[in-house]
Amino acid sequence: MKIYLKSLIAILILVLSSVEINAQYGNGRSGNGYGRQRNSIPQAQTPQEEPKALTAEQIVDNEMPNITESVGLNPFEEAIVRTILTKSVQKRIELQILKLAPDKTREAMEKIVKEQEEELKEGLPEDKYEAFEKLQKERFKSKKKKKKKRKNKD
Repeated sequence: MKIYLKSLIAILILVLSSVEINAQYGNGRSGNGYGRQRNSIPQAQTPQEEPKALTAEQIVDNEMPNITESVGLNPFEEAIVRTILTKSVQKRIELQILKLAPDKTREAMEKIVKEQEEELKEGLPEDKYEAFEKLQKERFKSKKKKKKKRKNKD
């Protein structure tokens, strides 16, 4: 009876300790020993939210402080430029929404740019109009340089 009791206690201790050892090895995950490193079930990726499209007014509001400072516009001229740019940006946004053929899109963009230039010529004094045009060209050149640098890095 003593031998039976001792062997029963020994077997019970072995069984209980082996469960603890097994749990430590696999961190309680499917017994393969890798724990939390990889799940056998792939996780679905949550789609990233698309950035909210800015309205024409918001785009112009972001650019106006820089334009006002570099060109030196007074409040009346600033209101004129803001109105013209808002109208022009709104037309460009509408054009992007329409998704026309590339050649028609290009023609429409050229028409929008010409209208914007004519309205700015009428609304601004010559020196301020020229300063505005110079600012636009400098921005366009700097964007091209950045794109070229990015292409060279790749």
